[in-house]
Parts: sequence; C-alpha cells; structure tokens
Amino acid sequence: MAASAEGSRRSRLRLVVVQALVFSLFATLLARLYYLQVVTGDEYTAQAASQSVREVVVQPQRGLIVDAQGRPLVTNRTSWVVSVDRTLFGRMGEERQRQLLKRLADVVGVRVARMERALVTCGEEGSVAGECWNGSPYQPVPVATDVAQDVALRVLEQPEDFPAVLAEQQTVRAYPRPFGVNLAHVLGYLSPITEDEFDRAEADEDTSLNGASTVGRAGVEQQYDAWLRGMPGYQRVAVDSMGRVLGDDSEVEAEPGSTLVTSIDAKVQGVVEKQLADTIARARATRDPVTKRNYVADSGAAVVLEAKTGRVVAMASQPTYDPEVWVGGISKKQLARLYSEDAGTPLLGRATQGQFAPGSTWKPFMTAGALTHGYSTDSRLACSSGFQVGNRVFKNYESGAYGVIGFDKALEVSCNTFFYRIGYDFWRRLGSDVDDVNAKDPLVSEAKKFGFGAETGLDLPGEASGRIADRKWKRAYYESMKDYYCGISEKSQDGKTSDFVYKFAREFCIEGFAYRAGDAVNFAIGQGDTIVTPLQLARAYGALANGGTLFEPRVGKAVVGPDGEVIKKIRPKKAGTVGLPKNVLSYIDQALQGVSRQGTMSWKLTGFPLDDVRVRSKTGSAEVYGKQSTSWVASYSDDYVVVMMVSQGGTGSGTTGEAIRAIYESLYGVVGDKVVPGKAAIPGTTAPAGLPEFTDDGSIVPPVPTRKGER
Repeated sequence: MAASAEGSRRSRLRLVVVQALVFSLFATLLARLYYLQVVTGDEYTAQAASQSVREVVVQPQRGLIVDAQGRPLVTNRTSWVVSVDRTLFGRMGEERQRQLLKRLADVVGVRVARMERALVTCGEEGSVAGECWNGSPYQPVPVATDVAQDVALRVLEQPEDFPAVLAEQQTVRAYPRPFGVNLAHVLGYLSPITEDEFDRAEADEDTSLNGASTVGRAGVEQQYDAWLRGMPGYQRVAVDSMGRVLGDDSEVEAEPGSTLVTSIDAKVQGVVEKQLADTIARARATRDPVTKRNYVADSGAAVVLEAKTGRVVAMASQPTYDPEVWVGGISKKQLARLYSEDAGTPLLGRATQGQFAPGSTWKPFMTAGALTHGYSTDSRLACSSGFQVGNRVFKNYESGAYGVIGFDKALEVSCNTFFYRIGYDFWRRLGSDVDDVNAKDPLVSEAKKFGFGAETGLDLPGEASGRIADRKWKRAYYESMKDYYCGISEKSQDGKTSDFVYKFAREFCIEGFAYRAGDAVNFAIGQGDTIVTPLQLARAYGALANGGTLFEPRVGKAVVGPDGEVIKKIRPKKAGTVGLPKNVLSYIDQALQGVSRQGTMSWKLTGFPLDDVRVRSKTGSAEVYGKQSTSWVASYSDDYVVVMMVSQGGTGSGTTGEAIRAIYESLYGVVGDKVVPGKAAIPGTTAPAGLPEFTDDGSIVPPVPTRKGER
C-alpha cells in the first residue's frame, strides 16, 4: 500500500514537471511571437516587401552636343529595339528556346550565336566580354537594335510566335550633319560599359552608371561623358516567388544629360573638311616629279584655332569614317576596317594623333632660338645651293641660291642652307662632344618653349606628344635598339636585307648614340627624327599670333543643363608663355607676312586682300626616307590660326596653298579681292564670346555676333 502511494506521488510530480516545461515553451513562443510581430514587425514587413520588388533601370536621354552657334552636332533619335525577357525565356525549355531564337534571327537579321552570347550574364561561365549582359537580370536584354519598324510591329503583333520577346522604342545617337560635317574624330562614339568599368563605378558609388549604360569612348563623348550621360531612373516591379513580374510598383524618372556647347563652327568645319578632301584628291591626280608617279596622299589633317584663346574652331582628319557606324553596335568587319592599314586606319585622328616631320614650318621657331642666342636681325648668312657637313652636301630645295641674306628673306624663300648654318654653328660651339648629352642647344630649348615634344593639353583623349629628337632622345633610342641593329650587322647580309638597311645597321651599332652635325642641321629645318602633330604646330603658330601665350586648346565651351541654365563655362587655359622679346615676335611676324606677299606662298594669294586680312604663312615640304614629301602650310591672321598637312602630298604651297586661301576666304567673307563681312562663315568674322540660348520650347537661339575689338 505504501509503495503504491509513493508511485502515485512520483507520477503527479512528473506531470507537474511536464506541465511546467510545456508552459515555459508556450511562454517562450508567445514572447518570440510578440517580439517578431510587435517589436520588429515593421522591419520584417519591409524585408518581405523588398523581396517581392525588383528594380529595372530606366536609361536617361544623353545630352546634346552643339557648335558655337547652337547648331546640333549630335542629338538623339528613337530606334526600335528588340529585347528578350530572360525570366520568361528561362522557363521555356532548351528546345523551345532554340526554336524561338531561330525564328527571331530570321526576322531581325542577327545570328543565333550572337543573341545567345548577349543573353549570358557577364561573369558567368561562357560569357564573352563586350557581348554579354551587364544589366539587371529582371531587365529585358537587347538583342537587335535599330530594327525596321515593320519588323518591330511583326514581333508585337505576333506574340504567339515570339513569346518572351519585346519590341520598344529607345533613344540612340543621331548626327544631323549641319553643312555636311563629319567631325567623327572630334565627336567620338559610344559603346556598352565593360565589366571592369561597372565594378569600378560600384566601388566608387557612382550611381550615374549601371550595367546597361553606354559610355563615351573617344572625342568629346568620352571627355565630357560625366556631363552628357545624365542620371538613370528606376522602375520598381513586383515579382512572385518564381521571379515572374506581376506589375509595376513605383518609378523614379531618369534625368536627361546636359548639353555640351563646343567652340566648333559647323560652317567653317564644313569648309575645312571639303578643302582637305579636295586637296587630297588633287594630290592623288598630280604627278610627283621625283618619284615619277602620282602622289600617294595617304592622309591629311587641318586645324583652325582662335588665335587669342586657343579654342578649336574646326578640326578635320582624313581618312575618316561615318560616326553612325557605332550606333546599335559595330560589326567585326566594320571594326576591322577602322583599324585597317590598307584602309588608312580611319579611326586614327591625324590632327591630334598623327605625327609628322614639320619641314620648313619649323623655321620660325629656329629663328626665335637664334635671335635670342647671339644672332640679330642684322645677321647675314649665305643662302647657297648646298652646305657641306663632313663628307655630305646638304642641298637647298631644287639647289636654289639667293646670296647673302637675313632671317626675314630666309623665311620668305624658305632657304635650307641658311638654317643649316645656324644649326651647325650652335652644334660646333656648344655640342660637338658626342658624350655630353646635356650640352646646351638653343634651338632644342626654343622648340620646347613652344610646346613641342609634349601634349598640348587638348580636352580630347588620346593625344600624341610628338618628339624632339635631341641628344637625350638619341641616346635613349640607341640603348633600346642597339641589340636589334647590332644583331643585323653581325650577320652576313642576306637577300631579305637591303643594302641601305645593312649599312644603316652597321653604322647604328657603332655610333648610333652620337648626336652628330648632320643631326643638328636636320633639326634646324624640321627634318630628321623630330615629329609634331598638326595641332601642336597650330598652337605654336597661335603663340606667334597672340604675342607669345601658349594655350591648352579647347573644344568644349560650356555645359548647359536640361533646364537651359549654364552649369559650367569651360574657359581658355594658359599653358605658359614662350618668353620672346616683342621685337623678335614683331620681326618674325613681318617676315611671315613677307612669305604671303612675295615669298613661297605669294603665288597662291595673288589678288587676296592682304591689306584687309593680314595672313602670315610658312610653307613646308618634309622629306621622309622611302616616302614622298609631306605638304604643310601653317598660317595665321589677327583672329585665326589655319594649318593643313597632307602626308605624301607634295610641296607645301603647291598642294595645300589653294585650300588655305579658301578657308580664309570663308572665315572673312572674301569675294574676289574684297572683304564682304556678310559673306563670312562666322557672323562678325570673329568667333562669338557668348553662348547660344536654350529656350523652354526646345529651340536654340544663336549667340550675339562678336565684332572686332569687342572681345
């Protein structure tokens, strides 16, 4: 009996313990539920909502690019774009996917393989850089751009044949071409953002870029990309647990990009492009008296700058390309042509990236160096038919001789032997020790003061620096190339090595480091290994024109917001001064006027009103081994600098003189032998100081013309 009572008590005790445990569990559960639903309920509700909402990027409309008068150079147009919704596409099964892409390829004209690569997310296995998708996984992926309207409508009207396929209008770049301008190398182009660029943008918290952005790759499109691109918007869409879109949730509107006002004048640009193209065409139809065949005229460039500010009014390069080729994606064949040497490498902008021997256009800077280092305007030297250095005779052009003359006459007739003597004299007195790479050289120093051998600071990417072939450069070049040339010279000459190359290799291996008298005399006339870009030469002549100020050339003039308000004015920037005395600048200026009036350029300016439009000029024919002469004319007036170059195009004035005259006639409104200001390409004949006005209705009002003396 006692044992039975003891067992009963234990059972009741166990029941109490179990009840206590159950009660504590319920209490804990209730407390947790209270915490989740009451204390942190709002937080979890927001998290749940965010998991059912996804953001789709709404790309902004890119800003316009206009000329100084407000004429549109780059705008936007609507384009039909066919895209694939990957969420729906992914649920179709492989066989249906292949059938759909095949039907779509037949309609839009894009290969199935290309569409398949476009649908792969960048970074995934099998993704191809430049073709994979960088954007949101919930955003339709474009597979065909700029499709015909009837194709887009077919896709829209036959959803049963094209499930998961969308067709919509988007904005792409358009090129109005006022006055027929091309301007491809100045404007640049766009292409999709790369994976590395996207990663950097995310790391920098740059919200103006996203995986589906397009960015500037060259020209002002790249330089001013941050202003032009705008700010993307976001469309929030509700999705279910399977990722299917249920509907719109909310939207943040995209902000359009700002407008870039450039200093380019489309009317002048049109004239410059036409004159450059016509000049090259004439050169190719002209027989070279030296090689007995027509000039190759493989490329050319022309630059017009404002003399007093360094702003770029016009800049042309040949060969060029159609900037529309980039719109909607460029094919491999088209891209190969842009880089093709057989096609002349059209993607290379010769005005800023082409590097050429300057020839006799170099002589004004050598004059400046001589007149500030021992020579005077009264100095007289022989302009003989030849000048002997060692065992070689350096000849004057066509072996002409003009007696004993001064610097002014030497510039007028472009006497080589006069400047040979200058170069040789400085080398003999200051730098004949070939081991002294730091020897003083007034001519080299002067060239550097005028900015040669360095980038100009132009607001376009990819500018070349040119080269001053002085003692230090020659020593460095020798060190980098001696093994190559010594390797040639140490072997017996074979049938693949010409006599010239074999002889050159032997001489280079022995003394290629030495800066000889021949190097010095060649430097003095812009020959040898010294090279410049057309823009560098134009900027240096601008310093002669404006009294000695060296500017960093500018294409951009202002950034204007979508509301028409000026956000940023891009002002001319001084890079420095050349430090020449006023009497030296004045002397060179008068001498270059003499080139136009009675010198090597005069026969191309017969009847031109030089008293009203004072054109100073210098012609040049640069010789390059194995090629025909490069034609140069560098010139300036009171307002503008005009430079033109044609590679393998012949003599300076003979090839480009006519075009230079035509450009000045356009700038100033010259008709016959008179100036008619109303005919000038730029109203008032001087580039406007003000900006175009952007009105609320979208129209653009040109700036008020600037008259002479108002700047």
